[in-house]
Amino acid sequence: MLKGRLGLETARIPHADRHGLLWLERGELCVVDGCLHFSRGTNSLTPTLDQIPHQAVSMILLGPGSSVTHDALRLLARHGTLLAAVGQDGVRSYTAPPLIPDRSDVARRQAELWGNPRRRISVARHMYALRLGEILPHRDLDTLRGIEGSRVKTMYRLMADKHGIDWNGRHYDRAAPEAADFPNQALNHAATAVQAAAAIAVQALAALPPLGFIHEDSGQSFVLDIADLFRDTVTLQIAFTAAKQASDGVDEPIDRLVRREASKVFRKQQVIPSMIDCIKQVLRMEEVNGAGDDRDE
Repeated sequence: MLKGRLGLETARIPHADRHGLLWLERGELCVVDGCLHFSRGTNSLTPTLDQIPHQAVSMILLGPGSSVTHDALRLLARHGTLLAAVGQDGVRSYTAPPLIPDRSDVARRQAELWGNPRRRISVARHMYALRLGEILPHRDLDTLRGIEGSRVKTMYRLMADKHGIDWNGRHYDRAAPEAADFPNQALNHAATAVQAAAAIAVQALAALPPLGFIHEDSGQSFVLDIADLFRDTVTLQIAFTAAKQASDGVDEPIDRLVRREASKVFRKQQVIPSMIDCIKQVLRMEEVNGAGDDRDE
């Protein structure tokens, strides 16, 4: 769209001035009298109809039991409000239609850093520093991966001991994921939940999922990068808490226990907003527009 064409460009509220994410579930996102509404209980005797301030939020997370009309999609696209279909409490991310974000500064910054080999490894080292608690002198990515991998094995053992769970190592068979023991199953489900949260954060900032600084082959490489920053504080906490519940005989499937625990942790730790802040930090967005200088760590 041409800048300022028909006055629509300046009519939109910039995402920087909006109020973040809005969670909706079990209803229909529709348009009534030209305004966005969310209708709940359409099959009951007392349906409710809530008007949604779509111009004042950056992204709507549409949860289970919900539907969206064609008019609602049109209105969201017109005002640059993002939409994502997610699982209960945001522990799954299914799709986020590209509704054309109103700014490209994060994507351009990410591409700039990723496209320069020296700066790319600098960002990777910064990510490892956040995970390891120290800046390592190594500049070879394989060496950093090896150091972090050894540390993760230790963290698995420590978390298992903390929760009183027998730990026999990390094992995962893609062909038979349910054949693993409770801790390994819980780790798989917890990793999926945290990756969903990271996907929402990446989508909310209009960053580029394929351009990862540590992960390389996946189309969601940057999502995996961000999710890994929360492995110790979020993923392992969720997984081993749920595994402990399963080991104690709680009569629910392990994936449900993980989702329920993930929901609690996500709310308590404000995981998605924290991920958004982390993305800005690792991309050094404060340097954009001359707010800082470019230097390696």
